[in-house]
Amino acid sequence: MILQTAVGRVCPALLILAAAAMSAQAASPAEGQAGLGLFQAQSDVGNVIPAGSASYDAARHVYTITSAGANAWYHVDHFNYLWTRATGDLALTARISFPPHRYRHDPNPHRKGLLMFRQSLAPGSAYVDAALHGVGLTALQYRREQGADTPDIELTLDAPQTLRLEKRGDVFTLYVSRSGEPLHQVGASVRLHLRAPYYVGLGALSHDAQTSDVIEFSHVSLEPLKPVPASAGQALYSTLQTIEFTDQYRRAVVIRSVPRYMQAADWAPDGRSIFVYEEGRIERIPYLNPDGGGPPQPVDTRGLAGCSGNFGLSPDGRLLAVSCARVAGGLHQVFLLQTAGAGTPRQLTRGVQASFFHAWSPDGKVVAFTRGSASQADIYTIPAAGGPETRLTHDTVNDGPVYSPDGQYIYFDSSRSGTTQIWRMRTDGTGAEQMTDDGFLNSSPHISPDGGTLAFLSQPPGHAGGFGPASLRVMRFEDGLIHSVVELRGDRGSFSMQPWGSAKRFAFITYQKLPRSAP
Repeated sequence: MILQTAVGRVCPALLILAAAAMSAQAASPAEGQAGLGLFQAQSDVGNVIPAGSASYDAARHVYTITSAGANAWYHVDHFNYLWTRATGDLALTARISFPPHRYRHDPNPHRKGLLMFRQSLAPGSAYVDAALHGVGLTALQYRREQGADTPDIELTLDAPQTLRLEKRGDVFTLYVSRSGEPLHQVGASVRLHLRAPYYVGLGALSHDAQTSDVIEFSHVSLEPLKPVPASAGQALYSTLQTIEFTDQYRRAVVIRSVPRYMQAADWAPDGRSIFVYEEGRIERIPYLNPDGGGPPQPVDTRGLAGCSGNFGLSPDGRLLAVSCARVAGGLHQVFLLQTAGAGTPRQLTRGVQASFFHAWSPDGKVVAFTRGSASQADIYTIPAAGGPETRLTHDTVNDGPVYSPDGQYIYFDSSRSGTTQIWRMRTDGTGAEQMTDDGFLNSSPHISPDGGTLAFLSQPPGHAGGFGPASLRVMRFEDGLIHSVVELRGDRGSFSMQPWGSAKRFAFITYQKLPRSAP
């Protein structure tokens, strides 16, 4: 890690967003300033009037930033930044506090203190930050490229005492300590590339262009991160998130994060809970308002063994379809359980190969499932009341069947075209047509409740299984255009069951491997 010494002279200027070139010039820093502790200089990024300022009290070991500024989010950058330039892997740690305000009106609840890694001082630059709002909301915010909108990952916990933002390669991870306990990960992590040298430091804004606010940072450290010895190993963390999206808006919320394998988020039809598969058991996680997750509640599978992450609630919420065996080591079949907890499991399929549940028809009268192996799998349906099976496909690998809300189609993924892509067919198996055809491996289709949007998992070509780079993308049927909603590190289990909570929000699971010794 090399901290680079800034050279130059003070160049104060008003940053105006009207033109990118003018903005870049206006962002020229006031460099070489003394008395700023760990940092080289401070700059107003964007339009901050009156000009912001930063100082360091060596006796108290406190950094103070005074700044107006409308926001640092979406495509807006108006804040004061106390920074240094650096290369390599670093960890920035601080406690953020909001001293009593001295103006006559109430503070904006979304004034922010920031721990920020940033590509440049120009407005609209790529960045990653840990943001603590005045109301206590904590979020990991990021902008992937110059001029893009800012998504975020929000935490549903009380304002932490200490924040830490680590850069290891292209991976940025947020750690928190709420009341003095050791810093720990909370499921907020993003992969984003910043070219060296980059900027790292503290930021502040009032979220009110007409008001200057004061924000303090104490217990600040900026530490180089040493390579983690191979002997230290890595720990797997699984994080359940929901994401709300519109054309410009991407707001993710951490619902649950655990140091073990979790998969198959299934959002209940009533919207009040999300079911997941975690370490060999199915769990129900209450979905709270405002967004958050309650304590998980194990689902009683009433003596069934070896249940997998293929399960789902019926449209009326009365039945839970599961993929389990009668005895340990037995063949998986599809069973139906009363969600009220009464009765014994009712076996629905009786194939000589393993059967795995995937979807209910919109009226709850039919169940779709797959049967086969990794090299040859096919899609079947069966009446939920019991009866003969209907085989719908007869070639290659077909998986992930789901019904459209109008009950006219079954969407699925298939490798029949040479790569894994999204297809659809009539519910009797006829009229198959390909829905995606691009350079990605596309799987796990799911249709929004209003029938207007197809969401699916995309992985890069050549993906050989296991965790890896992936994205969740959506296709709007009205125009056929495909948009990326969120990038993650995942696998098929990230998006395998019914994820939709509303027409603009779905649940997913992302994974990260962190050094066992971190932070």
